[in-house]
Amino acid sequence: MTRLRLVEDPLSGLAIWSRRLAGFSIPVLLLSIIIIRSGLLEITPALATFGGALVLAFAAIVLAGGAFVVIWKDGRKGLGHAVAAMLIGFAILAYPTFLAVRASRLPMMTDITTDPADPPRFDTIARLRPRNANPILYPGSAAAQLQRTGYPDIEPLQVSASPQQAYEAALAVITKHKWRVVDLRPPQTTGRREGVIEAVARTPIMGFRDDVVVRIRFDEEGSRVDIRSASRYGRTDFGTNAARIRRMLSDIDDSAGSEGEAAKKPAKPTKAEQAPAKPQARARR
Repeated sequence: MTRLRLVEDPLSGLAIWSRRLAGFSIPVLLLSIIIIRSGLLEITPALATFGGALVLAFAAIVLAGGAFVVIWKDGRKGLGHAVAAMLIGFAILAYPTFLAVRASRLPMMTDITTDPADPPRFDTIARLRPRNANPILYPGSAAAQLQRTGYPDIEPLQVSASPQQAYEAALAVITKHKWRVVDLRPPQTTGRREGVIEAVARTPIMGFRDDVVVRIRFDEEGSRVDIRSASRYGRTDFGTNAARIRRMLSDIDDSAGSEGEAAKKPAKPTKAEQAPAKPQARARR
């Protein structure tokens, strides 16, 4: 009696390698994030690691596409491997692709300020910045014109609160975001010295360090708040600095505005002041 042997369809090699590359891209991506957030290595090898993860994810998608063709034509197995590789690859490339598309619609800038004519200066941060970082000085009139075209809404904030109240409001906003404060110079009303806060912010996912300085000056109607936010690396910030300044101005306006209104409100009279004065008894003659 002859036994029939069932020959199973072979597993697609492209599907296997697409799944392997996609799986390997995950720890490489996580390693790059850990390196950047912790500062274990310089920014160049850290970004190279991140770029390697993106290349692996893209290669996994290409191999998965080839596996789909082979599986369809030759009837080989491995569809699950190819689908998993495709999903992992697209998941890794989705956010960088979104940033690239957004960057193409925004001006190529890394230094944004509410006062391009007289931008707040980085003093303490200038000594902390790595040598291979972007220049600490504001780019100049060309950048100012580029900012006015791309971000026309970034303007100084005028508040009715006193410089000290605006300074405290700005510090509260920075503390709420848990940024690292590197310098504090409260304003002085006697010499009209401006208040300055220098801090280091972090981007949400990768943890890139961006430098922020807030300047508070006396104004006839209260105070004027100027902010400058600059990325340490790269040729574009993907709109991060402008978005950060918008949030800060809104939060400071809400906090300082409420403090200014509270300071202007007259104090409520006490019960003793509200009670009518008792008539004095007439002296008997």
